[in-house]
Amino acid sequence: MSQHIWPFTGTRIQTLFGIEYPIIQAGMVWVSGAKLAAAVSNAGGLGLIGAGSMKPDLLADHIRTAQSLTDKPFGVNIPLLRGDAEELVQVVLDHKVPVVFTSAGSPKRFTPTFHDHGVKVVHVVPSVTLAKKVEAAGCDAVVAEGFEAGGHNGVDMITTMALIPQVADAVQIPVLAAGGIADGRQIAAAIMLGADGVQIGTRFAATVESSAHDNYKQAVVNASDRDTVFHLKQIGPARMFRNTWTERIAAAEQRGASVEELRELLGTKRERLGIFEGDLDEGQVEAGQGSGLIRDIPHASELLHRLVDETHAAIRHGKVSS
Repeated sequence: MSQHIWPFTGTRIQTLFGIEYPIIQAGMVWVSGAKLAAAVSNAGGLGLIGAGSMKPDLLADHIRTAQSLTDKPFGVNIPLLRGDAEELVQVVLDHKVPVVFTSAGSPKRFTPTFHDHGVKVVHVVPSVTLAKKVEAAGCDAVVAEGFEAGGHNGVDMITTMALIPQVADAVQIPVLAAGGIADGRQIAAAIMLGADGVQIGTRFAATVESSAHDNYKQAVVNASDRDTVFHLKQIGPARMFRNTWTERIAAAEQRGASVEELRELLGTKRERLGIFEGDLDEGQVEAGQGSGLIRDIPHASELLHRLVDETHAAIRHGKVSS
């Protein structure tokens, strides 16, 4: 048993996934491969491989690598609007991955198939309405993600603080809080708001095992509270760091640019350019508002245990020392 004690009575998320702590490392494009997912799972959380930037063969390689690095549960995140989503689903089934987090689409199509193979299914939503639909679709849990989160977000722009208690009141399945969460104070707050656990992205992106470029990781560490912006509402709203490219996007949106023009400005592989290749000027450098709380690049295991200890301290003393 770990010396890092979770301060709450066992949550439904711990039971659902068979994990020590109800802390999930989000499946992020160009960030969360096998090394990060396995490190988080080995430390007692649930690591996710982000399939959003992987083709089926590469996903299979990462799953096999993760299975060689940990005997603990881990999962895969699959954006369901991907053209090859069905192939990615089959890879997960073929490799007997126990947990799948789905996003960017309806989970109704695949949830029965996952359940037939004993796979737990969790879907990410930005609103109460969609949380109810996820429950009706038979998902085992739901991630309620506020628009403080890095990357793609809901157009309604509901904050984490407002969203979590409303979703917790509206559904019976377990709720994971997400969006801007980067330390134990926020985890404690999320649990108090009715969440059964948390999903954390950007904080885990700035770890040693993250696949993100060192430039990206350092940009997260250097970030202030005002460094992220929210753009591209017409074609796929996303939160990212302000840079030369986002200034062009902002100018285009302000003058009422067409969807076609915005798509041309976005181009292709913009996320890869920013996150994986480290171009902080022209890339889509996705990160959440919690970046302003992040001050180092630790190993993922050290971070997870720190988050647990901070949560414990927040419950006992009402705050976490900076």
